Amino acid sequence: MNSLPIIDLAVIVVYLLAMVLVGVYFSRKNTTSEAYTKAAGSIPAWAVGISLYATFLSSNTFLGVPGKAYGTNWNAFVFGLSMPLAAFIAAKYFVPFYRKHTQVSAYSNLENRFGKWARSYAVICFLLTQVARMGSIFFGISLTLQALTGLDMSLIMLVTGVCIIIYTLLGGIEAVIWTEVFQGILLTFGALVIIGTLIYQIPGGAGTVVDIGLRDDKFDLGSFSLTDFSSSTFWVILLYGFFMNLTNFGMDQNYVQRYHAAPNAKEAAKSVWLCTWLYIPISLLFFIIGACLYAYYDVNPDLLLTVKEQAAMERIGSDSASLAGVMEGLTPADYGDKVLPHYMVGNIPTGILGLIVSAILAAAMSTISSGMNASATVFTEDIYKRYINPNVSDKGNLRMLLIGTGVFGVIGMFAGIAMIGVQSILDVWWTLSGIFAGGMLGLFLLGITNKKVGNSDAMLATIFGIIVILWMTFSHLLPEEYAFLRNMLHTNMIIVVGTVAILLVGNISQRLKGTDN
Repeated sequence: MNSLPIIDLAVIVVYLLAMVLVGVYFSRKNTTSEAYTKAAGSIPAWAVGISLYATFLSSNTFLGVPGKAYGTNWNAFVFGLSMPLAAFIAAKYFVPFYRKHTQVSAYSNLENRFGKWARSYAVICFLLTQVARMGSIFFGISLTLQALTGLDMSLIMLVTGVCIIIYTLLGGIEAVIWTEVFQGILLTFGALVIIGTLIYQIPGGAGTVVDIGLRDDKFDLGSFSLTDFSSSTFWVILLYGFFMNLTNFGMDQNYVQRYHAAPNAKEAAKSVWLCTWLYIPISLLFFIIGACLYAYYDVNPDLLLTVKEQAAMERIGSDSASLAGVMEGLTPADYGDKVLPHYMVGNIPTGILGLIVSAILAAAMSTISSGMNASATVFTEDIYKRYINPNVSDKGNLRMLLIGTGVFGVIGMFAGIAMIGVQSILDVWWTLSGIFAGGMLGLFLLGITNKKVGNSDAMLATIFGIIVILWMTFSHLLPEEYAFLRNMLHTNMIIVVGTVAILLVGNISQRLKGTDN
């Protein structure tokens, strides 16, 4: 078992305790449900923007992006390049729309537009997306801490989960936002420290990183072919990023809730742009980490043996007889997520390592706490108050928000435990989010782009979109004789095709019927 130096352990423990105390401090202000979910619109735009940035830059980024860049190239960076266009649409249309509709839930307007079914469908999609996201982040943080401590991954998730639940449950959205401001800064600091130590330890420094990266195409953004949508090309990731970022800015309760936390619509729009201009350059740091790690282990290949052995053992279990053969067949993509934790164990100075682990914890905690708070808000507003207890008092509403926060935190932990053994954190998250988000984005855009589309048009379009999404997701399971019916497009195209399908069918149905409702 690995053992962290006492100084690093102390830094981590102090950080976790500090987050809990933040929740205790803000709990004094949470006397109403509005304060718990909106912070009474008192958060400045710069803090909301950094909070949004920290939500984007989760531990999936801190661990998954370097692992992806190490194992493949910089193709995933194209996701960030799609953000400005999505931010423009969000600032111009989404923010004013949500500020005009003062209800804290992002999905109440769907019921006003199309009926109960539309709201319920979007809520289910959102909650599934949040569970998947929280699970992937719990898994990512446990992967790192296991490499550092040797502790069981399930135990790590339980301990960190309890700390996150306590400070989120007590502090509400105000605690979430202000801790995310600090966590976003700490996250960026951690990335810079890792890059600095890597370049320092590579003979030739940055020049060697560039030379090796160019030699093995590590800086490649993907093929620019306009006819290939079956692989992870530049255009596939750009399209995926655009539609996913539209979902984040337009349909994700995490973001919509922050629009309400800002003083007014103008300040909320500023926070969207601040998030965008922070995310693009800082996310690039994590791709640089991946390239630096690749160069570091290229000049020190013997240091990779432990990483490969761990990856091989996860594949074959206790059958050590075939270990050498499995190790020989591994590619960088097979163990990319394990390289950064392995590097940190032996190369980050004592004390600084504790800060970096705290930074990774910060990344995890910022996104998980946001997901817990948003999920509890959606459940309370869109399910409990809508179908179970419409006349609940504000005190009862606040009690349900607290219960929901704890319950969704526990569900997220178990989702993370279920993901133990996956190959790439980033791939799992991107795949699941694309599946769950495509339908609700299409329905939302259909409602705000065509005022003549009626309830039946939207329902038909959504059913068709769900069928398309299910086919694209599961058609690869069809037997060989039905191979011609399999989806030939890349997995990241699911959200793109699903969204477009709903928009097209809804508009075509409205025009054919000539409805004017």
